[in-house]
Amino acid sequence: MRDTQRILKALRKMHKMDATGWTQNGKRIPSPDEIIFDERSVRVDLAVEAHEIASENTDGIPGIHMDQSQEENFKVSRMVVEDEKGARIIGKLPGRYVTIEVPELRKKDPELQEQISLLFAEEMKPFMTVPDDARVLIIGLGNWNVTPDALGPMVAESVFVTRHLFSLMPDLLDDGFRSVSAISPGVLGITGIETSEIVLGIVDHIKPDLVIAIDALAARSLDRVNTTIQIADSGIQPGAGVGNPRKALNRETLGVEVVAIGIPTVLDAATIASDAMELVLSHLDQRVPGTKQGDVIGRMTPEEKRAMVAEVLHPLGHNLMVTPKEIDEFVEDIAHVVALGLNLAIHKGLSIEDAKALTH
Repeated sequence: MRDTQRILKALRKMHKMDATGWTQNGKRIPSPDEIIFDERSVRVDLAVEAHEIASENTDGIPGIHMDQSQEENFKVSRMVVEDEKGARIIGKLPGRYVTIEVPELRKKDPELQEQISLLFAEEMKPFMTVPDDARVLIIGLGNWNVTPDALGPMVAESVFVTRHLFSLMPDLLDDGFRSVSAISPGVLGITGIETSEIVLGIVDHIKPDLVIAIDALAARSLDRVNTTIQIADSGIQPGAGVGNPRKALNRETLGVEVVAIGIPTVLDAATIASDAMELVLSHLDQRVPGTKQGDVIGRMTPEEKRAMVAEVLHPLGHNLMVTPKEIDEFVEDIAHVVALGLNLAIHKGLSIEDAKALTH
């Protein structure tokens, strides 16, 4: 109990609560409904999580249309950011965002993985707004030497590429196949070249009609790590999930349509610590009811709690990016799910059996 009292005393000293809300150094911290989220102030990779944060204290967000469907094994959220007002509120560019959440995906069930690949292929079709003979370039973003960041290169390595076949053996392919090329450009620390510069050079040379970029993301919920797939037509910013944003890949920078596919493989220590803090306070309240030990922290929103933990950890260098110990298997499995779904979505002439045989 004395340790708890010391913690609460430290919290009160660091953040004072008055009638207007939490204050620090004499300055009032805005409440969540006053904050305009943007990528500089709040790092949220998944659009569905950004929407959850922004809609905590409201029934609806202007400029945002959200539709959700729940099935036995998965949940699909389809969100449209219609205008700049909605984009400023949730910190996401205008466009379409589809999020597929599959809590059981970590259990290595082959039947479920195939089901999600088919679902992913269906959800990709509305984003494939290019002719049947369009040229598609797949970009596997990330560092293949770091397992949580190797998702993009794994997908690029696993998809069925056909560009060379159209040039060398055109009679081998029937109708229903598109010209597909794939590349893993690496990261700045390996190549010394910005990813956007490499991709732009390739785009200028082979002139694709569509770029599909795959990257690992950071989640704000442990439940979504390695269980969630996001599709967006607003482009992608490599490195943003781990606080090292590079130049964005989108229609403005590349000159062609860009579809971004992201899967969260990590989350930061502040998220875990803030969740643990809530669990500890809940446990204390059950074990010693009526002591009101959690009253101080209980007045804070989840986002304020997380911000406070991050503020404590950051100066100490302890706000690490964390990934599950089974990440090797998880990344391989979900990379295969995405690659299989891409093969089905891009090549209309492929059956599920053919796609499985051609997905490495």
